[in-house]
Amino acid sequence: MALPSTDRKLFLGARMKRMRRELGLTQTRMAEDLGVSPSYLNLLERNQRPVTAQVLLRLAEAYDLDLKTLSSDPESTNATGLSEVFSDQMFRDLSVARHEIAEVADSAPAVSEAIVRLYRAYLDQRRLTDLGAIGRPEEGAAAGSAVMPSDWVRDFIQTQKNYFAELEEAADEMVAQLAYEPLDFAAAARERLAKRHNVTVRIVPVDVLPESVRRYDHHRKRLFLSEVLTGSGRSFALAYQLAMLEYGPLLDAIADRSGPPDRPTRNLLKVSLANYLAAALLMPYAAFHEAAERTAYDIELIRSRFGVSFEQACHRLTTLSRPGARGVPFFMLRVDSAGNISKRFAGATFPFSRFGGTCPRWNIHSSFRTPGRIVTQIVETPDSQRYFTLSRSVSRIATSYAGDDSELAIGMGCELKFAERLVYSRGIDLREPVATAIGPACRICERPACKQRAAEPINRTLTVDDFTKSISPYPFASS
Repeated sequence: MALPSTDRKLFLGARMKRMRRELGLTQTRMAEDLGVSPSYLNLLERNQRPVTAQVLLRLAEAYDLDLKTLSSDPESTNATGLSEVFSDQMFRDLSVARHEIAEVADSAPAVSEAIVRLYRAYLDQRRLTDLGAIGRPEEGAAAGSAVMPSDWVRDFIQTQKNYFAELEEAADEMVAQLAYEPLDFAAAARERLAKRHNVTVRIVPVDVLPESVRRYDHHRKRLFLSEVLTGSGRSFALAYQLAMLEYGPLLDAIADRSGPPDRPTRNLLKVSLANYLAAALLMPYAAFHEAAERTAYDIELIRSRFGVSFEQACHRLTTLSRPGARGVPFFMLRVDSAGNISKRFAGATFPFSRFGGTCPRWNIHSSFRTPGRIVTQIVETPDSQRYFTLSRSVSRIATSYAGDDSELAIGMGCELKFAERLVYSRGIDLREPVATAIGPACRICERPACKQRAAEPINRTLTVDDFTKSISPYPFASS
């Protein structure tokens, strides 16, 4: 079992205390489990003593923990979200320090997440007001919560690190029953739907389903799939229908206990969970993880082996968090040519803004100019963290020549320390790499002299004058 680096002392008091409370243990009981005195455990929980390697090992053995989950960098997703929140102009006079944000995120993650959600609701409310979709408070409009269902679902999935053990177990169970070869899933799924559920599958012309690609008629037991779906898309649709028919109660149970704020959000969450299960059916965890490791995460080779699309394989790579069989912790984005983000998943900390788009310096945008070709880039975020990224354009459906453009771009990435495990890093100097400095959305990015800046940062003062033209159209004071 690999231990974390000893280059710096580990103070994990808040996380140890939170874990002890979640397990329902007293300090005395946990001290016994760890082979230390209650007074020493008390010092550890109050961060008056660093956690030693021996204590970490005992924690892992006593409570079946993955050390990475306990000794991870405090610059967590919650800390990143809080940093964005407190960079807002309304908090400028508070001068909230970075270490304070990290401390709050570490010691009170649920409170941190609540603050981030509240801020998101505030932004959504303000955006709707600016667009004229709702009246301003002085006009008598109700304030109410404006959290969008997609945002709530995305945040919930991220709090689970995009991994659901129950769904993985369900997928393993069905895969064992189907006993199919990877490229024969569609035939096995059709047979299962017909024999167990009396469901007939039909491929229909685009004019029969002009505004959808899949429709299930539960009265007549017919599943209609549009001809515009690619082969991998049809397989996924079959997997989705099997997931809904055979594991509907499980999906309902997970969706209900997650505590969604309303029915639309709950329904969207259930669909997202069904999509997760469908992906697990097409790409069973053990076989997919082994293929990823053996091919050095060659996505084209992996997707060919399982008969899935590039996007489906990328999404599945972000879910490889099974204890004892973890993959490279990837993050993933899907954007359109206008920069709108429609997918955002991560198996670890996500380095990009939760409240805006992507940085134009990240080459995910340039991948539209090289259709179907993977482009790589090493990027560095403002906190000096470096990531190895790869991007490629994809097309989800088979459109006619005169049809609408359905091209999107997929961006993948991981911390630079994992890059040596990827086939895409071969031939690249990872010890002294050329890294492109990027930032979050322009409104909260504080990188100076960026010629691609589209807006001034909201927590800095513009320094425009009559005598100098800077590289950036929005020069600002450093503090």
